[in-house]
Amino acid sequence: MPATIAQKRAEFSRLHHAGCFVIPNPWDVGSAVYLQSLGFKALASSSAGFAWSQGREDNTVTRDQVLAHLRAIVAAVDIPVNADFEGGFAHDPAGVAVNVTLAVETGVAGLSIEDYTGDNANPLYEIKVAVERIRAARSAIDATAANVVLTARSESMLFGKTELPPIIRRLQLFAEAGADCLFAPGLRSLEDIRAVVSAVSPKPLNIMGAYPELSVQNLANLGVRRISTGGALARSAWNGFMKTATELAEKGTLTSLANVIPSPQINKLFAKP
Repeated sequence: MPATIAQKRAEFSRLHHAGCFVIPNPWDVGSAVYLQSLGFKALASSSAGFAWSQGREDNTVTRDQVLAHLRAIVAAVDIPVNADFEGGFAHDPAGVAVNVTLAVETGVAGLSIEDYTGDNANPLYEIKVAVERIRAARSAIDATAANVVLTARSESMLFGKTELPPIIRRLQLFAEAGADCLFAPGLRSLEDIRAVVSAVSPKPLNIMGAYPELSVQNLANLGVRRISTGGALARSAWNGFMKTATELAEKGTLTSLANVIPSPQINKLFAKP
């Protein structure tokens, strides 16, 4: 029988309590169904992957588009789904709370909130504001009485702010504000990852395992609890599509199709019993 929303949420919470698990990022229903078929225990949406599927730049889709996307992914799979909910689609804490409530209503088992302002010239919220936004998200989730995991993200490294102590301090303050899981995209040095795992413990740390040098086993050995892929899988798909389409446009040939998966194999994946 299909898992209920409550069962998905309970399982997602349990996954964070011990060990290490991979939470790959689909960009549409088809990719979500395929990832589930591979045996992954949970999935996470990708703001970048979804935006590209809509012909948009990352961070330019609307809140309502994302909410509809989340409902579709949640309905398509029987495993928990974590929402890449960007910055909560509001600057002020009250607005974040309203939108987090709407995200919970989609059936997601978890969601993340960034400290990115949307302004590349001044990319991070002042720490007091960033903490209040996480506290508002926590209160909104608690008010729904839903067992939804809150992940707080610091985007510092993605904008060249690579000094580790301020990043750790942000994550620690986010934890104190009610975050269940912490995430600093861009962390890829094993030494830095080890330091952050230690600093935020016992809270679980999510690492974006989208770099060739980071294996699941290496990260698990460092104490990382959760590994996501961000837009990496979507980029991989785009890479194959762009390579083949470019060959057709420039050379008039399709030699790169020689090794692609045949249509019957894909149809079999999506065939209804």
